[in-house]
Amino acid sequence: MNASPRRIGVVGGGRMGAGIAEVCARAGFATVVCEADATAAHAARERVTASLARAVEKGKLDRASAEDALARLVFTGSLDDLADRNLVIEAVVENPDVKTDVFAALDKIVEDPEAILATNTSSIPVMRLGMATRRADHVVGLHFFNPVPVLPLVEVVASLHTAPETVTAVEDFAAALGRTVVRSQDRAGFVVNALLVPYLLSAVRMAESGFATAADVDAGMELGCAHPMGPLKLADLIGLDTVASIAESLYEEFKEPLYAPPPLLQRMVQAGLLGRKTGRGFHMYDRG
Repeated sequence: MNASPRRIGVVGGGRMGAGIAEVCARAGFATVVCEADATAAHAARERVTASLARAVEKGKLDRASAEDALARLVFTGSLDDLADRNLVIEAVVENPDVKTDVFAALDKIVEDPEAILATNTSSIPVMRLGMATRRADHVVGLHFFNPVPVLPLVEVVASLHTAPETVTAVEDFAAALGRTVVRSQDRAGFVVNALLVPYLLSAVRMAESGFATAADVDAGMELGCAHPMGPLKLADLIGLDTVASIAESLYEEFKEPLYAPPPLLQRMVQAGLLGRKTGRGFHMYDRG
């Protein structure tokens, strides 16, 4: 039986990992964030600190609560520092080989055999990651959405091996974070990305063909359909490399043309034009 998780680990301190760590700390959980090395760990700490400061500035969090949250966070460059955790959430790059290696390593490092290993993957089958461990019944998908401190949804994804008690434990954990849970079958894209990514790819194809400019595509959906953000702005926010990776996973599983990443998207990824995080994607951004 899985005990209620209290000691949280997060692997990866980028935009998603930092956001997950922040909401865990704000909810009162002692959280260890592991990055590739000490330099990356320091950058992750700066990322969370800046996010908490923005929340205070906007009046969404008082300064004392922000300081308390930061005090609950430890940043490290070593996976070994996650040995005592009873829930570890993986949030590294959306690459199946990288994620599989992380799960294999965590399985050896995390000491409690009842500890849950969760993945924030957007599209990779949870079963694949669970089978890299000796505890597939304790492996589950726990997919947050960007920006994590703002968006209240979490997808919980059980593989064929995930125990019901594991699902219950992570749903209770998500509720403690103030998140709303939707359950999904373990299929590429789960619920949200299986619907969202074909829409984003259609927008890319429209811009690629010259049918409409990126600005007009986004304006059409924002002003004509009341979307808060156009599809190409959203793709830039997600990261074009991540969008391409999700598309590849969807296409690999379903072999349907609407899931295939368009050539323009692939070329932009090859060129390092990944959206907001690089300052240029379908739109230009101030990186300062």
